[in-house]
Amino acid sequence: MSVRSSLVSIAVVAALSLSACDAMPSTKTTATEGLAMPAQAAPLTPSGAPVALAAEPVSQGDDGLQWAAGVVRVDPIPGESGKLFGTAGGDPAMNGLYTYIAFYPSPAEGWVVYKIGDFLDYTVLSNANGRVDLDVHESTMDEASSAIGDRHRKIIVQWTQGADDQVPTAVSVTPAQ
Repeated sequence: MSVRSSLVSIAVVAALSLSACDAMPSTKTTATEGLAMPAQAAPLTPSGAPVALAAEPVSQGDDGLQWAAGVVRVDPIPGESGKLFGTAGGDPAMNGLYTYIAFYPSPAEGWVVYKIGDFLDYTVLSNANGRVDLDVHESTMDEASSAIGDRHRKIIVQWTQGADDQVPTAVSVTPAQ
């Protein structure tokens, strides 16, 4: 593996790992209380001098950090060396969450990534050995009127695990009820 590939792999792994920290806490509301805002901690007090940061250089032909910065969602798959993740992109009026499943067989091989689809959002309903059930929320367009709507549908993302827990030998998406 080249130094460039190693750096890109490290950047993507770091971005995927850190993007899970961006999740907003869920809040519950009732008709009488309105939106409940999560409690906020008191601001920190500086205890030393600030250290200025510099923007990371964008190398010609190396868009690993740019791509990693586009990761907006990560969902680890329990019991697997894999995760679901989404990147921001595409037409913001129609979907825009490019959704993938990725497996990490080894540092030498890096991530093996499969594109599931382009959605507004997804919800993990359940997971079991070799499968994840999703509810996907996606944009629709009426061809006659060009009106944009949306729908929910369920899919099963399934894979056949390779020998010795290596990369799956097959990954598929099946419509479900």
